[in-house]
Amino acid sequence: MSYLNVEIKARCSDPENIRRFLTANKADFKGLDEQSDTYFNVLKGRLKLREGNIENNLIYYERSNQSGPKQSHFKLVRVDDATGLKEALTESIGVKVVVKKKREIYYIGNVKFHIDIVPGLGSFVEIEAGNIFVDLSEDELRQQCDYYMQQFKIRPEDLIEVSYSDLLIR
Repeated sequence: MSYLNVEIKARCSDPENIRRFLTANKADFKGLDEQSDTYFNVLKGRLKLREGNIENNLIYYERSNQSGPKQSHFKLVRVDDATGLKEALTESIGVKVVVKKKREIYYIGNVKFHIDIVPGLGSFVEIEAGNIFVDLSEDELRQQCDYYMQQFKIRPEDLIEVSYSDLLIR
């Protein structure tokens, strides 16, 4: 099944401010995950295997590179044998890049928040308003994303157009 996110990624100079807001607004803290995202060579979109303590998924997604809220159509497959899957994908289609990060994961309703530290790149915040748990239109998801961007005081110059993988490849 395919899902829709409206999401942003932004540089974050004050992660503690984001944590305070999330705590004050009773966000559900899922934990701190040390993740390794292996991106594979594909003809279109992006295919990554996420390995972590909390999240272990194969994720295929298509998203345009643009700053500000953007649509992301994705398919998510939970993975029990990440090592075996990674070996098979590496041998068959090859690895594009590996992104390692420390990620704090929070939820408020259907909106997922990440506070990330990516070695070599810095600190970031992500907001993902998604329809995986609720039936909301793209417009409603965009409004949620816009609301949290305002609450976090995210400036246009803080927004990142591309994925961490693109930043590392550059």
